[in-house]
Amino acid sequence: MGLDVSAANVAAVTLRDLTVSYRGHPAVHHLSGTFMAGTLTAVVGPNGAGKSSLLSAMGGTIRGFEGNIERDPALQLAYLPQASALDRSFPVRVHEVVAMGLWSRIGSFGGLRPEDRNRVDQALAAVGLSGFAARWLGELSAGQAQRVLFARVLMQDAGLILLDEPFNAIDARTTADLLALLHCWKHEARTVVAVLHDIEQVREHFEQVLLLARERVAWGPTAEVLKAEHLFKARQMAEAWDDAAPRGEVSA
Repeated sequence: MGLDVSAANVAAVTLRDLTVSYRGHPAVHHLSGTFMAGTLTAVVGPNGAGKSSLLSAMGGTIRGFEGNIERDPALQLAYLPQASALDRSFPVRVHEVVAMGLWSRIGSFGGLRPEDRNRVDQALAAVGLSGFAARWLGELSAGQAQRVLFARVLMQDAGLILLDEPFNAIDARTTADLLALLHCWKHEARTVVAVLHDIEQVREHFEQVLLLARERVAWGPTAEVLKAEHLFKARQMAEAWDDAAPRGEVSA
């Protein structure tokens, strides 16, 4: 399912002087810039740099911010928080989790039509989980559970997809399969913004990067942003507000 829009030179999200607070503390300071439609953008930076807070604000789960987040109203939003936010002990079956992607259409109490159930099966097949629909979520490995969450995103058919550390603590094969899905989304002119840790992964798969250290360090084409001088500046900025900051290369 692609999008019937041209992504060329169209802003998906524009941030204007955005300042985000998390638990009463400023996490992102005066950030301005644009995520262009149809691009894969990685958000990287030191620990505590405000990356997850930024995605939470863009996803609507943090409302304590100043400035503006301007989103193309034609783009439906799908937001996948960190896997640690998922309670896998809750007694729910895989097909129920995936069907949650239809919530905006059917609501909390709406029933699934036969075509909806077919779509659930198709989404599970797309992430390599054919035959898993009746499994309990708690029976799955971390990688399988993440595949389920990606299937739920597929059900939303969103033009703007926010992913917070989507490949953290999952196996290499799952990571490779889900990265391939991201490239499919780009081919369909969807906009993906992902918080990531692995710099080499970013270099290989993402065309745009926002390097954040509570403030914007650099934002643009990957090769330009991930230059040594920019990574060094981000590290210096982190050390200024975190005495325990690592002295090695910025990786997240």
